Amino acid sequence: MQNLTARITINPNVCKGKPSIRNMRFTVVQLLELLASGMDFSEILEDYPYLEKEDIVACLLYASKIANTKNVITIPA
Repeated sequence: MQNLTARITINPNVCKGKPSIRNMRFTVVQLLELLASGMDFSEILEDYPYLEKEDIVACLLYASKIANTKNVITIPA
């Protein structure tokens, strides 16, 4: 799990400091949106050959850590 979390980087010079994958200009949010749209791992890896399966898993792990909070805020539709 330690190696997975190291794949998510926050660098003020890359994507304005948004969490990205391995310091590339590909954000965690972009990857999560692909998954939410219905793409599966193999489709994402085919369309973005510079990504690795571990990058996808790291994004999911990162999102789960952020979502694990005691305060829940309702987002208006």
